[in-house]
Amino acid sequence: MWRLRLLKCIYRFFNDYNSVMALSQSLQQKLLQKLSPQQIQLMKLLQVPTANLEERIKEEMEENPALEAAEDDQDATDGELTDEFESDPEDDFEMEGSEDEYDNIDISEYVGEDDDVADYRLKDDNYPEADEKQTLPFKVESTFHESLLEQLRMLHLDERERKIAEQIVGSIDDDGYLRRDPAAIADDLAFRQNISATEEEIALLVKQIQKFDPPGICARDLRQCLLLQLERKKEEGHEVDITIRILSDYFDEFTKKHYEKIQKGLNLTDEDLKTAINQIIRLNPKPGGNIGETNIGESYVIPDFFIHNNNNKLELTLNSKNAPDLRISEGYRDMLKEYDRGSKKDKRQKEAVIFIKQKIDAAKWFIDAIKQRQNTLYTTMHAIMDYQYEFFLTGDETTLKPMILKDIAERTALDISTVSRVANSKFVQTEFGTYRLKFFFSESLSTDSGEEVSTREVKKILSDMVEGESKKKPFSDERLTELLQQKGYNIARRTVAKYREQLNIPVARLRKQL
Repeated sequence: MWRLRLLKCIYRFFNDYNSVMALSQSLQQKLLQKLSPQQIQLMKLLQVPTANLEERIKEEMEENPALEAAEDDQDATDGELTDEFESDPEDDFEMEGSEDEYDNIDISEYVGEDDDVADYRLKDDNYPEADEKQTLPFKVESTFHESLLEQLRMLHLDERERKIAEQIVGSIDDDGYLRRDPAAIADDLAFRQNISATEEEIALLVKQIQKFDPPGICARDLRQCLLLQLERKKEEGHEVDITIRILSDYFDEFTKKHYEKIQKGLNLTDEDLKTAINQIIRLNPKPGGNIGETNIGESYVIPDFFIHNNNNKLELTLNSKNAPDLRISEGYRDMLKEYDRGSKKDKRQKEAVIFIKQKIDAAKWFIDAIKQRQNTLYTTMHAIMDYQYEFFLTGDETTLKPMILKDIAERTALDISTVSRVANSKFVQTEFGTYRLKFFFSESLSTDSGEEVSTREVKKILSDMVEGESKKKPFSDERLTELLQQKGYNIARRTVAKYREQLNIPVARLRKQL
């Protein structure tokens, strides 16, 4: 009897288990979402700024020889994309070919009766022509650390000291500060170079490196950085000595602008204090920040869009680099032609056809993704331009309307995530300057009349108030709140403080000047 009951229990257990597994599989199938290769490619390309698009295209052409750039003497035909390479956008391909896949290939879709090359002209008259001959000159100089190593070679050091000094130079941050402790540097030398160095040896070499140019290099903190620069100006007179005493004994009071304490402690006149402050503000807080800056990508912003005012009518154009001329390789078409003319078709030839088909499909998908990228960029930017039309006409930030990602998504029928990808990494050049698209998105704030205004407008007014205040008696957050409320803006003091911090405006005490 007990054996029968045990068997029944086991049977129920497996039935319940199978039911749970079936339910789990069913739920998994319902929640699973598969993105097509085109969708994945488009999402990745949307995040690429114009400055990096050319490099991304080069990478794709290196990976896929079926994709190539159109030559200058072989302009593609105008109009719609040819139907020669049309296929279902939901198609996917497997890298491993099979007989079934080969049997389903229609060579005629890839090889036409004529010998015309299938090009995709992605550029038209609405795109400004890029000047290929235009060059951007920039000076070539040694990097920050290379400059320090060159100065290091001028010291009379033995081989062991030189390796220790090189380790110290390598530990200096890009802004010129040495933030690593001597003990940590000693550990690096022991583990990486098998050199045993004491903290005293390292400290002595640090002092020698601190004599390098630019002044203030290899300092532990801002205070030491400024003092190192002042030490080289001691011959300038008594004023430098006073400044050194201020930074040595009253650094915290100076940073907090407690000038009364400094004057009382050092028995200084107003004129002495002003002279010392003027000397300090002329010092370089980041001695390593201006050496070897040759990165053009960081120095120049390449706009993705251009907006021109033509007799109070705004015209939007895309950067010509967003519209490259790409095409399917003629060589790959020729290989399919030769195969189609042949009579004997063995397994290796069939595998080659499948491979060529995969490469052509991948090239076609990439070209289509580039075209979709263009359309998405233009559609999104055009909607932003229409929404903020008055700003692009006048350049007045107070005319900016409250705008969120959802507003543009509804106008363009695009997903919010797509609009976000476009806004996060793209720039537009106007007659009033170059702006990041994210700049035009802001929350709303209500006025006394119930009107919704952009927080950008409030920040602009707040910035103008601070700029026009008396520096001897700057406005407090409470006073700024009162002034904004007088202008009709319903705003709290903590909101004013938040906007002030976002604008990198210090508190009233730190804005005070003598």
